[in-house]
Amino acid sequence: MARSIFLGNTMIVAVTETDAALTGLDVDTVALAYVKRIGEAVAQYRAEREPANLRNSALRVAAAVVAAALLVAFLLWALRAVDRALDRRYRDRIQTVGVQSFEIVRAERIRGAISGTISFLRGALVAVAVFLLLDYGLLQFPWTRQVALELLSAILAPLRATGAGLLAQIPNVAFLAVLVVVVRFLLKLLRLFFEAVGKGQVAWKDFEPEWAEPTYKLLRLVIVGFSLIVAYPYIPGSGSDAFKGISIFVGVVFSLASTTAISNLIAGYALIYRRAFKAGDRIRVGETMGVVVRSRLQVTHLRTVKNEEVIVPNSALLNGTIVNYSTLAAGEGLVVSVSAGIGYETPWRQVEAMLLLAAERTEGVLREPAPFVWHLSLGDFCVNYELNAFVADALAAPVVRTALSRNVLDVFNEYGVQIMTPAYRGDPEEPKIVRREDWHLPPASPAKGAGVQGQGTGGDADTP
Repeated sequence: MARSIFLGNTMIVAVTETDAALTGLDVDTVALAYVKRIGEAVAQYRAEREPANLRNSALRVAAAVVAAALLVAFLLWALRAVDRALDRRYRDRIQTVGVQSFEIVRAERIRGAISGTISFLRGALVAVAVFLLLDYGLLQFPWTRQVALELLSAILAPLRATGAGLLAQIPNVAFLAVLVVVVRFLLKLLRLFFEAVGKGQVAWKDFEPEWAEPTYKLLRLVIVGFSLIVAYPYIPGSGSDAFKGISIFVGVVFSLASTTAISNLIAGYALIYRRAFKAGDRIRVGETMGVVVRSRLQVTHLRTVKNEEVIVPNSALLNGTIVNYSTLAAGEGLVVSVSAGIGYETPWRQVEAMLLLAAERTEGVLREPAPFVWHLSLGDFCVNYELNAFVADALAAPVVRTALSRNVLDVFNEYGVQIMTPAYRGDPEEPKIVRREDWHLPPASPAKGAGVQGQGTGGDADTP
């Protein structure tokens, strides 16, 4: 059995026994309830569209506009007052943020950031007021009420979803916060420990103090990398396809662009632990010679004698040959040399004596080990000699070599001996030989003539 509800001759709805069974009531009772609810809806529909109710809705909207305007005006005035008060109170206190002479953030930028924040708050306040007023006004009229409900849902739905997502991520965020605290504490302990090692306050067997800083940096890199691996699954959104795609892209770009950087980094650590050189050493790499100013993990800075800064990649240092002039200079001395070509008519004993005399006059030349002379070659027109002297300071070697060369010139001028006999086209009238009575011309002496044995120059001879 069913009951039908009519409006005039038009049937609106039919109530069946199945419909009544869902409510647990009989068909007549459910039909009467439907009639009553339909009547109330029709009455409400007609009442909402009566001129008097529409005028009241318009008045309520007007009142809401006035109230919102007054409230917004008051709040804007309050924000301007706060801005002026902050400007008066902290104008002289806001200072430039910087490190030594380098300005990181200027004072006017800090003041501009504060003013920008207040301007953002003003804009946000006006936007919120306009939205609430618009939604309230649309709710007052039956034709726009559904639009107001949909507008409110469009704003609240994302906020609700965002809030639910944040609540769901609270455990992961808590884990990340704890991980950050632990890692920072561990890094701080490592830094304090290696600072003490670098200053010599903590002794570590077979561990050089200059290794402290690079070792700390290496361990810091390992710890931070391991922490990122541990933290990755707990980062919000790490399981999304977008996050995975970005991670793969960054990894590919890093692997393609950092091959040289990684090789330089590994070479930098290899050079540090091999102790090939340190800051202040005088070295030669290929055609470049200079003093090590600073050694970084990627490159090494050299300063030449002409005050030029040369930046050498560490991979080039690791793959090339490094000559360190400072390593043995302080203990065994560094050899500086001056070469000279002397004619065959000058006795070699006299030449050696003059060269050794020039070494004695040179400041900075060590007396022990003693200077010595080498015969390099018997050339076409002259004999090539090399004076070798020891210095204790590798950085002073160029200055000592210059002074040694000057003294050689002075000594040879004093004794009237010509350096570098010029080439000639024909032989002279007399052969260019040294007579026996001229073997020990000043400043040479028989004792001095045999004094260079054992230095690689050969011993004295009794026959020409």
